Amino acid sequence: MSSFTVMNVAKPFILASNEPTTSFPKNLTAFLPNPKLAATSFNSRNSILPFVWQLKCKNVCTTYAALSSSYSKEILADIDEEEFIVVNFYRFVFIKDPEEEVTKHLSFMEGRDVHGRIYLNQQGINAQYSGPKKDALAYVSWVREDLRFSDVLVQISPASNGHTFPRLKLRYKPSLVQLEGGISHLPLLDPSMRAEPLAPSEWRNRLEAVNNTNSSSHENINPSCILLDVRNGYEWDVGHFQGAQRPDVDCFRSTSFGQSDSEVIASDPLAAVDKERTDILMYCTGGIRCDVYSAILRKQGFKRLYTLKGGVSHYLEREGSVGWVGNLFVFDARLSLPPSTYKPEVGIEASTKLKGSLDNSFAKCYICGSQVCELRHRNCANLDCNLLFLCCAGCVKDLRGCCCSQCTSARRLRPVLTGNQRYQKWHNYRDFELQSR
Repeated sequence: MSSFTVMNVAKPFILASNEPTTSFPKNLTAFLPNPKLAATSFNSRNSILPFVWQLKCKNVCTTYAALSSSYSKEILADIDEEEFIVVNFYRFVFIKDPEEEVTKHLSFMEGRDVHGRIYLNQQGINAQYSGPKKDALAYVSWVREDLRFSDVLVQISPASNGHTFPRLKLRYKPSLVQLEGGISHLPLLDPSMRAEPLAPSEWRNRLEAVNNTNSSSHENINPSCILLDVRNGYEWDVGHFQGAQRPDVDCFRSTSFGQSDSEVIASDPLAAVDKERTDILMYCTGGIRCDVYSAILRKQGFKRLYTLKGGVSHYLEREGSVGWVGNLFVFDARLSLPPSTYKPEVGIEASTKLKGSLDNSFAKCYICGSQVCELRHRNCANLDCNLLFLCCAGCVKDLRGCCCSQCTSARRLRPVLTGNQRYQKWHNYRDFELQSR
């Protein structure tokens, strides 16, 4: 016979939806002592539930409770409350009224020092932001009080120079990820239509197997498995998994791997592969681009799709830099992070087991082709070009921070930046005397 147990918990949490059938499954309301309770206590996102319903039926136990944080305790332990961190997370889940949800999030942010990009729509949320530890984590805790996001995977890294974003942009956005044609038509809310997520340890095992197979093969290929970097080419330039082909993509929104059935394209690593039997191991920085693109590949007929859960940042935190070469490109003011940012205790032995992160010989200057000493991009000093590129110190000096000689005579030329600085808006430079031409 079914049994019903109510357990007290120390901290209440907030329910996820205005719909009783969404916040509390229909097939479970029958086990409540009073079914009307589901329509009264569970009918508002702002309703406080001071206990956890634990249902036991035929040896099946389902507990509705917020899961513990997944970010690195080691990283947070060394950061004071006033020191800055960068937080990244996303979740594909149905949001009935995203505009109303945005209003609630904006209200919570009042008085808090948070900068970044937080977008919501009917398909979920995508957040990247910086702030003092106390404010940044307060938002995480508040978001997790909503059952839809209670177990969201959160990635955290230190920001030693303060904010990494100029301001807060928290709003409704039609596409959580920019892609040609949008993503609203993709079945992203159905996990079965996305790639199967692999834990970092599983990914490491797969990666080692792939590279071992390739090392022993005369052709240096593994036709039964493809390692697919679902990022931009310039991200690969500062760091990537060993064995991953550089993506011939300047902007993710124009990615078209595996979408051409009429012709074989040399730059497409998925061209002419067996869609039924080939394992496709996909990775990106935080995981969201892989989730989106795997839904496209699934519709194209690819069956064996796998993604690195939490992306490279999660892998570096859990497994260190084994199999990873170089730094990790990030879309904020820091631009490039060494693996030790996520796992400080990474040792040389782990770093070099699979030609690890200490080997930066792959990184070349965009202008002269020589090896660069620093794995960090810079923007062309010509505002109207603004190309993101790797550059050696000599070429930076010779071309005054520009990507080519033509840009050195541009009308809107900015000064050469030193260190880890990023360019600001043009009005910060136009009233000052720029470099002599």
